[in-house]
Amino acid sequence: MLLTELDGLLTGVLVCPVPVAVEEWLPIVWGDETDGVPPFEDPLDVQWFRDAVIARRDEIGRDLARGRLQPILDVDDRNGDVLWEPWIDGFAEAMTLRPDAWQALAEGIDTDAVDAVTSLSELIAVARGESELDTPAVNALDASAPAVLAAAVLRLYATRARTDGLVAAAPASAPVKVGRNEPCRCGSGRKSKRCCG
Repeated sequence: MLLTELDGLLTGVLVCPVPVAVEEWLPIVWGDETDGVPPFEDPLDVQWFRDAVIARRDEIGRDLARGRLQPILDVDDRNGDVLWEPWIDGFAEAMTLRPDAWQALAEGIDTDAVDAVTSLSELIAVARGESELDTPAVNALDASAPAVLAAAVLRLYATRARTDGLVAAAPASAPVKVGRNEPCRCGSGRKSKRCCG
């Protein structure tokens, strides 16, 4: 998996409507060719890589909690175009882990969540060449894709935080106090003091 794809996958796991355990998404990182087995001979290499991936996931979680997203996107050296498609492919992989939950979110009553899922689904369709939009609309979406995906992910994170009870109905910029022994906001399952806290 490319770094930008990995970044999209980790972001999708974090904003998924229901929690996804590390053991479920980590085999996707190893790739189809490995049948979910880490492609390292030394167990220390496996642990180092796993820790590095989880550290990036936690970093994304902290950024989302602060109300900002800094996705890792490649840039085409020839023309300077931002290559957002691999990132959205990784995000789409995360969506396949809980398709029913994503479908329920897309059909739910939370308009922010519905709009966010719709925006991300349009980007996925464009990236896969399956969009029903006309060429000018596809070109416009392509040009604004990095901003669209960041805004949609932040809306999804706010939705997830509300449903998980992590934030009250206060503005999104209000700081959230999490106790040291409470589960971490990033969804790792670890105590806050041993994770992002």
